[in-house]
Amino acid sequence: MTQKILKVGTSAAVTIPKKTMDLLGLHVGDRVQLKVGRDKKISIAPVGISDDETIAWTRAFIKRYRPALKALSKK
Repeated sequence: MTQKILKVGTSAAVTIPKKTMDLLGLHVGDRVQLKVGRDKKISIAPVGISDDETIAWTRAFIKRYRPALKALSKK
């Protein structure tokens, strides 16, 4: 598949066709990792949630739902 490089502000972008996004399980707003190989080929892959993000989310969840979690632990 051939894609055109587009100008976006002072940067450039390459669009990802919907079929490819569906195949990779990507959605608009997801993070992806780009790698450039020695042969100057670019690969793109979904990025999972980092450990720091998981810990921050878990702490926020516990803070918000602490009373409910305590009540559940007594059952």
